[in-house]
This record gives sequence, structure tokens and C-alpha cells, in this order.
Amino acid sequence: MGRPARHDTDSLLDAAVRLVEAGGPRALTVAAVAREAGGPSGSVYHRFAGRPALAAALWLRTVQRFQAGFLAALAEGELARAARHVVAWCRAHRGEARILLYGAADFDQDRWSDADRAALDAMNARVFAAVRALGGDVDKVTLALVDLPAALVRRHLRAGGPIPARAEDLAEETAVLILETCL
Repeated sequence: MGRPARHDTDSLLDAAVRLVEAGGPRALTVAAVAREAGGPSGSVYHRFAGRPALAAALWLRTVQRFQAGFLAALAEGELARAARHVVAWCRAHRGEARILLYGAADFDQDRWSDADRAALDAMNARVFAAVRALGGDVDKVTLALVDLPAALVRRHLRAGGPIPARAEDLAEETAVLILETCL
């Protein structure tokens, strides 16, 4: 039996989160991830073919983690909880939330593999299908459940300050007001 890997995929991606949180997408390099994880560059290259593959894996894992709770709330018809989830998840996962402040393009999306681009398309399609299934004006529902809650946390994350304790309540109250007009 071989020895267990010291630097598994998640630990390398966790190191990448810390780098991006501190220095933005430009800070994400194979060498920097290796240093942050305390291992050789070969450990990173063993799992990722290069920076685009590393960036894609980081982006996809972050989106998947964020969407899990959001989609669960929508599936249960808990729309207010979905709006609150955006804020609560960002508070609980500040580093990953800061990644989502950027776009996939900031993480070399144009250099990702076809499989990684397809994975992101599938993730996004699931969210839009769930939103469309609610009925009503899709643009208003998206504004209520995604855009405004994200805006509530954006400036605090960018400034490095705490997300206000009342932010979940504001996200819910705003979502309810908008949803009443379109569902």
C-alpha cells in the first residue's frame, strides 16, 4: 500500500482560496499554491495540468459549494431561505465568497478544458432551471434571490469588513417584496 498523499486536491484548493482572498486571481499560480500548501510544485502539477486547470477546479468547487444550499432551498420552495443563503454562505465562507466576487473569466475561463467549461454550464443551467421552475418573471426572481443578496455582501467583502448581522434579514425582506410582485 502506498503512502497517503500529503497534499490532496482539497488542501491544494484551500491554499488557492487563501491566496485569492489575499491577492485576487492574479495571486493564483502553481508555485504560490505549492508554497501556501507547504509542498513542492509537483504536488500541484500531479493534480492540475497548469494554472487554467487549477483555476477551473477552484472556481467549479466554489460554485458547487455555494449552489448546494441555494438549490436545496429552492427545491423545498423556501425562497426566503434561498435569499438568506446567499448572505449566510458568504459570511461562513469569506474566502470562497471573495472568489465569487470575480467572474470565471478572471480565472482563465477561456483557457479551461472543454469538460470544465461544460461542468460550469451545467451548474449554471441547474440554477436557471430551478429559477424558471418557480414561474413568474425570471429576471425579477433572479434579482430577488441572487443579485440583491450578493450586492448586500459585496462591498463588505471587498472592504474586508464584517457582513452586518442584519444582512440576512435584509436579503429576505427585499426578496419577499420583489417576489410578491412577480410570482
